Amino acid sequence: MWALRAAVRPGTWLSRVVLGRGAPRAALPLPACLHRALAAFGPGGLKGRGGGGRGPRADGPRSRAGEEEEPEDAEEEEAEEEELLRRDPLLPVGTQRVCLIHPEVKRGPGKPQLTRAEWQVAEAEALVHTLGGWSVADRMVVPSKTPDGKLIFGRGTLENLTEKIRGSPDITAVFLNVERLATPTKKDLEAAWGVQVLDRFTVVLHIFRCNARTREARLQVALAELPLLRSQLKSSIAHPDGRGGGSRYIMGSGESFMQLQQRLLKEKEIKIRKALERLRKKRRLLGKQRRRQEFPVISVVGYTNCGKTTLIKALTDDDAVQPRDQLFATLDVTAHAGWLPSRMAVIYMDTIGFLSQLPHSLIESFSATLEDVAHSDLIVHVRDVSHPETELQKASVLSTLRGLHLPAPLLDSVLEVHNKVDLVPGCSPAGPQAVAVSALLGHGLPELRARLEDAVLRATGRQVLTLRVRLAGTQLSWLHREATVQEVDVIPEAGVADVRVVISSSAYGKFRKLFPE
Repeated sequence: MWALRAAVRPGTWLSRVVLGRGAPRAALPLPACLHRALAAFGPGGLKGRGGGGRGPRADGPRSRAGEEEEPEDAEEEEAEEEELLRRDPLLPVGTQRVCLIHPEVKRGPGKPQLTRAEWQVAEAEALVHTLGGWSVADRMVVPSKTPDGKLIFGRGTLENLTEKIRGSPDITAVFLNVERLATPTKKDLEAAWGVQVLDRFTVVLHIFRCNARTREARLQVALAELPLLRSQLKSSIAHPDGRGGGSRYIMGSGESFMQLQQRLLKEKEIKIRKALERLRKKRRLLGKQRRRQEFPVISVVGYTNCGKTTLIKALTDDDAVQPRDQLFATLDVTAHAGWLPSRMAVIYMDTIGFLSQLPHSLIESFSATLEDVAHSDLIVHVRDVSHPETELQKASVLSTLRGLHLPAPLLDSVLEVHNKVDLVPGCSPAGPQAVAVSALLGHGLPELRARLEDAVLRATGRQVLTLRVRLAGTQLSWLHREATVQEVDVIPEAGVADVRVVISSSAYGKFRKLFPE
């Protein structure tokens, strides 16, 4: 294991040194090897104490240990990627007053479980408020038998909605809270209501686009947009607007307008996937470097806006971490250094938040980013227990995790953190794999740190041992370099010291081989 030098070094506090009592408990400086481990998360993943915060291009500093030689055509590749990212806005620009319509299925197989219409409306409203300058002018819950079908509303319901929307001049757009609208249905509703009609897919995609910071996240959003662009293309060909129909050919090329646009979209998809694969290969290479350094990695996952970033800030005491009270504030996996009670250094990974009814193409596009979760030592599932739909949110997160095909031991050892217990008087976690905390107020954090340490020791095969070493040799310095030194009890008259360490099985094997008893 790379050196994690504790506060105790040879020659310091010569008579008797006890890390847990004599050493200061102030924030420990990050060792250079931990900076290298953070660097192994690649662009956008560098977050340590004093490592900077989120910025418009969170590419982060690059360390020599984690740096790859850039190919000669790197500038051309970057220019090509930037060209792929130039596209028209998905949603209307400027201030918008939105009418939020939620189609409710009251009975039958299409009726959603573990939720209620008002909770779904509240989440949809939160999505609207995430967009700058957007507000909800009116909200309606209307009955529907087939909210995902071509005919969402009956004739009478549609006439009533049309009358209300047409009669409200302050409404500039309609957000229909369904996962995806068929393009013909969308056009028919827009013709009837006279304003743009948006579905959940379009709104979430636009939020992703606004919050994507790194090149990888922006490319993943661009990839997720392609199904929307294809459906719009089919609709525009079916209803030609003067640019040419599906039967017209372009300048004798033998291609119709439809075929030309489909080919261009296919070529764009191939280029985006190639660019993402280049970044994925770099991520895998850096991941191998990180795993060689043997720092435990804890992935923090949860439903969007459950308090993941706030919890990481509380666990790391990193002032550079700035949580935001909005949906999908985190789209890039970011790494943050922290310390467990034994002074073992760990890396916390902040991941993208999950959402119920998240379109499959979005999940698929961000699967590369979530690959890091599969290589972590422990998963911490943060839940907002104050939310009325906390059980549905839990089910959504677990369903997404299972879809990532994570190793069974990793899934079985997930530690649940019940966050925001300060908002739920008398709340106590159910089950041995749960801890109640308030990340904002600091309640329950000592117990959580202890539970994290126990789980990390089990997952990584590390053990706490007391080893007797000779002061005259190199044993103590070796332990400082290859293990986490917790306590040094010097016995001057014998020329030895009892050293309490947290050490991996591989490092302990090396120690016994180098320094046989």
